Amino acid sequence: MTVSSPDLKEARYTWGADEFLFVEVDESMSLAANFKVMSIARKLSDAGLPGVVDICPANASLLVRFDPDVLPPSSLESTVRGIERELQNHNQQTLETRIIEVPVWYDDPFTAEVAQRFREGFHQEPDGTDLDYAAKVNGLKDAAEFIRRHHEQPWLVSMVGFVAGLPFLFQLVEREQQLQVPKYLSPRTDTPKLTVGHGGCFAAIYSVRGAGGYQMFGVAAAPIFDPAQSLADFKDFMVFFRPGDIVKFKPVTEEEYNAIQAQVEDGTYRYRQVPVTFDASKALSDPQAYNQELMEALNGI
Repeated sequence: MTVSSPDLKEARYTWGADEFLFVEVDESMSLAANFKVMSIARKLSDAGLPGVVDICPANASLLVRFDPDVLPPSSLESTVRGIERELQNHNQQTLETRIIEVPVWYDDPFTAEVAQRFREGFHQEPDGTDLDYAAKVNGLKDAAEFIRRHHEQPWLVSMVGFVAGLPFLFQLVEREQQLQVPKYLSPRTDTPKLTVGHGGCFAAIYSVRGAGGYQMFGVAAAPIFDPAQSLADFKDFMVFFRPGDIVKFKPVTEEEYNAIQAQVEDGTYRYRQVPVTFDASKALSDPQAYNQELMEALNGI
């Protein structure tokens, strides 16, 4: 399937009150649908249309907030439809982005402690662990195999939101190889900050401590939301991730986690990242080979 595949029909355009245009590219998430969403969002942003207040891309749709006193609704819709036709006609399949290494302490004591507090009445298997359950429902041998499958292939940031700075991530593998895990039966009232979680086919990193229903597998070692912008990676914006980012999780030990925490504390930590041109046609036609190409770019820095 390519971005111009007949499986992706013309988007559906609807209105939310007087200030919002909702563009539904597809009813379900796919790499092709998400790539089209990101492409429309970036081209609309680059157009600098007076009256556009905010552009919020999601997994398979985007929401545009605008000022109707400056930009007539018909003009906005016409512009977005024109962008959609342009993408279809030119079959544009590349996106300038970056690949980022995200260190994770898997099977950590912080999420393990919280998971034990929310078993009975919250979880499908009260006597087990989230990692054991995830391995079981994916037909894997054990938690170690699940962790390996989780970090060995890259993930695409399909959207950022729900709470400030939280990325949703979609693994760049064939659909039949995607890890899928149901959410908790009932949401928890507590989730450790920087928990790496999973619900359905999506991974997420909880940017702040709070409620949550995703299965918990570990904690990221460095912040992804920095309101004080104290670290160099946040000098331009307090939210680290952007839609279209490629993430490669890297397992770290407790000692490595603590060393990163010390660098965060003294303000010297930097994420390993490198600019890449993401080619959706390659990712769709041969994910395994293209993932290796992406990871080689990261390993080369």
